[in-house]
Amino acid sequence: MSRRNLIKDGIKNIPEYVPGKTIDEIALSYGLDPDTIIKLGSNENPLGPSPEAVDALDRYKHLYQLSVYPSADSGELVEALSGYTGYPESNIVASGPGMDGLIDNLMRLVISQGDEVIIPTPTFSYYEIAARANGAVPVFVKRDNEFQIDSESVLKAETPRTKMIFICSPNNPSGDLIDEKKLRRIAESTKGLVFVDEAYVEFADRNMANLVDDYDNLIIGRTFSKAFGLAGMRIGYGIMPKWLKSEYMRISTPFNLSGPSITAGIAALSDTKHLKQSVELARKGRKYLKDNIPFNVYNSQANFVLVDVAPQKAKDVCERLLEEGIIVRDCTSFRDAGDSLIRVTVGTKDQNKRVVEAFKNQYPG
Repeated sequence: MSRRNLIKDGIKNIPEYVPGKTIDEIALSYGLDPDTIIKLGSNENPLGPSPEAVDALDRYKHLYQLSVYPSADSGELVEALSGYTGYPESNIVASGPGMDGLIDNLMRLVISQGDEVIIPTPTFSYYEIAARANGAVPVFVKRDNEFQIDSESVLKAETPRTKMIFICSPNNPSGDLIDEKKLRRIAESTKGLVFVDEAYVEFADRNMANLVDDYDNLIIGRTFSKAFGLAGMRIGYGIMPKWLKSEYMRISTPFNLSGPSITAGIAALSDTKHLKQSVELARKGRKYLKDNIPFNVYNSQANFVLVDVAPQKAKDVCERLLEEGIIVRDCTSFRDAGDSLIRVTVGTKDQNKRVVEAFKNQYPG
């Protein structure tokens, strides 16, 4: 007897998340030495985590028993985040796994079957996955040719069933920021919540967290996976109005961050030297890639650049780069991204030089 009929109907419409390729699978598929492969497809920090975070984890295993629950609300990390962001603890929630957990909890909080969420595309695909999984209908508004959001188009897409608008800034995969005036226009005009994903904000020239005080429907989502180099710990957090945090905590999964994750996050926040080095590496590297890759490279405020290899196809160029042991991200799976865009994570100086040479080998001119 099949049990497939037990699965909710909406689940069948969810596109499967496409992760970046791993070094091990590429080594196996192409017969390459893993030590010669560089992975620049998942926007990870090439410097790795803060040494202080690593030391804190080492101390943790000696001081605590893994059989003991961590704090239910990650209060120690929230306190440290208050110092880092300048917002009081009453505006901050810690979440796991990563920012995805924050998004899922917000969906659980506000979405009823048939509600709508607005998603400007191309962008991070998990917004659509989380929306559909929670019974929402995603409404897509395509960005312009420079990946900018038209606030009026977003607002025209709103209906009485709209519960949330997702805005990624810097946007993944394009790396651009939303203009503050446009964000204010959206936040003050919509009847729903506005979620601003600032996963890459440490690499940017500005952020939107200061607007949380101005709008009672604005949420800022952030992560430790990028600038802090703790992708494996899956730590996210949100900055939101006080009224919303009190409601959010009703449905938040208790103990959703592990003790080691809380410990590593607090230590990473204290290591300002490592954070500064990571940001400087990304900013210098993205300029180098833009100036030297012989294709159209878009301006970026993140730790990656977006490359348009037209008239070639992204999948073909990515395949040839894989043969050289270079993992980048084919953006074909991003809704409305087309078939010629490749996202390249900023690596170390030597890795960036290798990437540039590989793209030069693919340039048809």
